[in-house]
Amino acid sequence: MPERRRNRVKEPRNGALVVALVVVFITLAVVAAYFLLAPSRTTDVPEVRKPETPVASSTVQPLPRTPSAVVPPVAEQNDMRDQHAYSKAVDTPRDKKSSSKRKSGKGRLAIIIDDMGNSMPEARSLAAIGVTLNFSVIPGLRDYREVALFAESKGIETMIHIPMQSKGWPERRMENNGLLVSMGDAELRERVAGFLRDIPGAVGANNHMGSEFTEHEDKMRSVLETLKSNDLFFVDSVTSMQTTGLRLAAKLRMRSGRRHVFLDNEQERGYILRQLDQAVRLAKKTGSAIAICHPHPATIATLAAALPGLAEQGITLVPVSQIVR
Repeated sequence: MPERRRNRVKEPRNGALVVALVVVFITLAVVAAYFLLAPSRTTDVPEVRKPETPVASSTVQPLPRTPSAVVPPVAEQNDMRDQHAYSKAVDTPRDKKSSSKRKSGKGRLAIIIDDMGNSMPEARSLAAIGVTLNFSVIPGLRDYREVALFAESKGIETMIHIPMQSKGWPERRMENNGLLVSMGDAELRERVAGFLRDIPGAVGANNHMGSEFTEHEDKMRSVLETLKSNDLFFVDSVTSMQTTGLRLAAKLRMRSGRRHVFLDNEQERGYILRQLDQAVRLAKKTGSAIAICHPHPATIATLAAALPGLAEQGITLVPVSQIVR
């Protein structure tokens, strides 16, 4: 009897051990399966970037600025407050491609040299360039007769540069034979007729200054009717936005035109070249253009270097009489 009891006690102990081992095995298997089959989580973690070290502002070097196109000023040298240049600024070509494209067009350009008549060396230097130019001579200047005759002998078209009252008069000096708004019709007509006698070879006229005078249609009528009766054309220098010259000329059905570009508001080569390029572009766009400049040394030197090459750009320099209509 005692031996049977001992055997009965041992059996449950062996069974419990087996059960415990099975449980441990299952647990280990479950854990192993979890780690083997669970997806990796590293792809779900965003990349952590270290913040960049700030750079002190004093160490930052500014980028070089690209020069923009220069917009020409709107005042001409002879009457700085009132004369207006061509209002649509044209960019200078930036590369060879745009330059070659620009050269493919064609146009006619008339260049009027204002304020002529004070120096024969200026007239000879301009004639020596060997291109078509137009001289606008102020009656009464020291050498005006000689300059006009010289131009005629060289086949240079000559105009009368009629002095007219500016808004700055009398503080701004004007020639003694200039036209004033205070003058009556008879006096104005007689003065213009005198200019025609002084320069008999002239084929047209334009105004010298005149930002005040050209705004008065009744005064301009005296001038234009006298010019028309002598078969002269008129070019409005456009020294005032309120000029009546061109509009009145159309009413009178006389040949006329207007200045589009002033070349030498600034007597500097780079500026003059940019203005000349503007005139070239306009001539190509519209077919023709009129530019005005003066016999300054910088202007003469720049024209001598630049004008002979305009033909390669498709530009024909012509007498202004071929552009007015």
